[in-house]
Amino acid sequence: MKSLKVITLGCSKNTVDTERLLSQLDGAYEIMPEGYAGKVDVLLVNTCGFIADAKEQSVNTVLAAAERKKDGNVGKLIVFGCLSQRYMSQMPGLIPEVDAWFGARDLSPVVKALGGSPSGLPGRFRTDSHPYAYLKISEGCDRRCAYCAIPFIRGAHKSVPMEQLVEEASLLTAAGVKELILIAQDTTYYGLDLYRKRSLAELIRRLSAVEGIEWIRIHYSYPADFPEDVLEEMALNPKVCKYLDIPLQHISDKVLSKMHRPENGEWIRTLVRRLRTEVPEVVLRTTMIVGHPGEGKKDFEELLEFVREARFERLGAFTYSEEEGTYGALNYKDSVPKREKERRLAELMEIQSGISLAFNQSRVAVRERVLVDDFVDNILVCRSRFESPDVDGEIIVNYSPKLFGGVRGEDLCGRFIDVKITGADEYDLIAEPIK
Repeated sequence: MKSLKVITLGCSKNTVDTERLLSQLDGAYEIMPEGYAGKVDVLLVNTCGFIADAKEQSVNTVLAAAERKKDGNVGKLIVFGCLSQRYMSQMPGLIPEVDAWFGARDLSPVVKALGGSPSGLPGRFRTDSHPYAYLKISEGCDRRCAYCAIPFIRGAHKSVPMEQLVEEASLLTAAGVKELILIAQDTTYYGLDLYRKRSLAELIRRLSAVEGIEWIRIHYSYPADFPEDVLEEMALNPKVCKYLDIPLQHISDKVLSKMHRPENGEWIRTLVRRLRTEVPEVVLRTTMIVGHPGEGKKDFEELLEFVREARFERLGAFTYSEEEGTYGALNYKDSVPKREKERRLAELMEIQSGISLAFNQSRVAVRERVLVDDFVDNILVCRSRFESPDVDGEIIVNYSPKLFGGVRGEDLCGRFIDVKITGADEYDLIAEPIK
């Protein structure tokens, strides 16, 4: 049997693409683990091409793979994903060692190149053993934010039919998954193309009925026209985590307008108040962009004040990256100097650090039900409903056989346990099991 290894770069949506692709290879390859560094017959690289740093990482990874091919450690080198979709006409001439380049919108040509049979049916080959999995509910995006390259990389919005998603979720639970994390470029847009209405709430209800699913978490929710029925599910459905990832990007009306975001600052403030009122105890994650063209000192100060008042439990921020082909790159001057962007980012994140610390400290002595993700160096790495993997902190529990009735630490992975929070910093929590 030939050996195959995949290197997946970028976001969790790429991870789903990789796992769906591998499921269509009909067991024709021995899939090597992520850390494997030996010879392989086929090396696949699933690239990211979203912003400058991601593009650089993707190019460097492909170049390193090309060197391995020259050295005889790789038989065939195949590259697909966002970077090759975006630069399909340029990349083959730059790195001729690559045997085949494919885009990101259709995995069928990649499957065929590997001798598999594209089925179009739900399927996942898990590339890890975590008790959570990402479920990509749609592809592409119909929004036209001025800074974003995704629409012309991934194409128009296209929802995955509910029946396929429910079947895929069933396959994931059979593999030990307890938590589904719903992802897309815009999860709240789900269903408009297939069902002529926003259907995220109905999808959540159907996924909640899948045996084995304990938690459902919502990521990447666009704030404009946020569906009321999704708030009802979050408030009343016990399987839906009171946690929402909702990228807001800014609060200044001027900057939001230049970003081509349809909502204004007052609308955003009202939405945040509504979320906190209608879903008590909700944890909000958001992202902000600093240094966007047109962001003056007053706009940035307004952003800082908004972050202080909204007190997002989780917040990530990025400096503006001018991406060729976007409306911003074609029509705006990248007016904020790089050093000033970085200064603004540091100031924003210092404020957020204090907010995150205060939130975590408020949870000390609180009892939480947590999911054990991993067992490393005699430590149980866990999360509650209020932490999402990869982007948030963790709950750390020191393990000893006595505390868990002799159950091995490895055997606790994928289980829920009850703990009491005993310590906190800006990111992580310390806890002890409740007997």
